Amino acid sequence: MTTFPGSPRVIKGGIVLIDAESARVQRIISLQYNPDSLTRSLQIQAAGGEGGQRVEPLRFKGPAVETIKLDAEIDATDQLEFPDQNRAAVEHGIQPQLAVLEALAHPTAAQLLAVDRQASSGTLEIAPMEAPLTLFVWSKSRIVPVRVTDFSITEEAFDPALNPIRAKVSLGFRVLSVDDLGFAHKGGGLFMTYLQTKEGLAARAQAVTFSTLGIGGIE
Repeated sequence: MTTFPGSPRVIKGGIVLIDAESARVQRIISLQYNPDSLTRSLQIQAAGGEGGQRVEPLRFKGPAVETIKLDAEIDATDQLEFPDQNRAAVEHGIQPQLAVLEALAHPTAAQLLAVDRQASSGTLEIAPMEAPLTLFVWSKSRIVPVRVTDFSITEEAFDPALNPIRAKVSLGFRVLSVDDLGFAHKGGGLFMTYLQTKEGLAARAQAVTFSTLGIGGIE
């Protein structure tokens, strides 16, 4: 990080977990280092062409299905240079940070025990365990509800006690739209804000004329 007084403040990408009903923030996860690249793909949801329906290529069934992939690096090397101020890193390496991210991939132990108690008591229908609403935050113009779809960890260095001290975490997300959550859901509202923000940015793009394309018009 530069110490030049005129340098801009670098914000970090991260993940926010909130209660979907109360909107209470449960946890904020900041990436230690912003990835050098972020991959996004959009699968178009076009109408028609299935079930014998007439093909309607100019109609949408709903928002595109967007996926996001990134690689995040976690490193305790700097903290280990000052062991007195970073006891957690000395004792556990980066395992606490990894554990926070891994919690995105499975239900809590308390939820699993509750399901086991319900099954043991003879409950016939057990509702699936509900996860917090996960928001991927990549600047104030990109705050989107997501579901984690891919998760892998490559631990690259260890201390003498075999605690990992450096790792790369690969994360894949699927953006949840109003098709998934509905308009009344907190996440549905955030998706609509995200979509409207992109439409506002598109309106700021510089307009071009037919001459830019080397033609005089469309006949």
